[in-house]
Amino acid sequence: MGPNPDKTKSYIPLSGGAEDGWSNNDRATATCYCGAVQLSFPTQGPGLIDTFICHCTDCRKITASMFASNFIISDAYLEHVRGRDVLTEFSQSKTIASGKAMTNFFCSKCGSLMYRVGKAYSGSKILRIGTVDDFNLHETKLKPRVEQYVKDRVSWLCQADGVKQVEASAYKAKL
Repeated sequence: MGPNPDKTKSYIPLSGGAEDGWSNNDRATATCYCGAVQLSFPTQGPGLIDTFICHCTDCRKITASMFASNFIISDAYLEHVRGRDVLTEFSQSKTIASGKAMTNFFCSKCGSLMYRVGKAYSGSKILRIGTVDDFNLHETKLKPRVEQYVKDRVSWLCQADGVKQVEASAYKAKL
């Protein structure tokens, strides 16, 4: 039996250095591994724009994994609870499909990637589902809706069950 089979209730296991993650019906927190950075975000629209898995080569490299699980939050709804001042930025455009810069915001203490901001997708931030403190949200409100860049998915990894499959980007860049 899993740690909390009732997915309607919060399940916030001890993971990393923070012990103050929370969620309610409308909002939740995402915290870096050491706990220095914490964000608060909406768990439904209009602030929660979408959820997706990405297999692009950029996501694979920056996560040191074979894919990234993400969710998009409108800037107007994202709150920096703490740690904005300890975020470090890295930006580049060479490997970004739109050709426009993507800036990555990392905790300068533990290195956790907290979010990405793309020049082609202004007004929103792309957060990582793995930073969300309530693990039940990973399977419920934040379950990926789209799996993109499936052309780059490794052959030993199956497609996500019940998730829309897209060969390249599922999101059109704003010009």
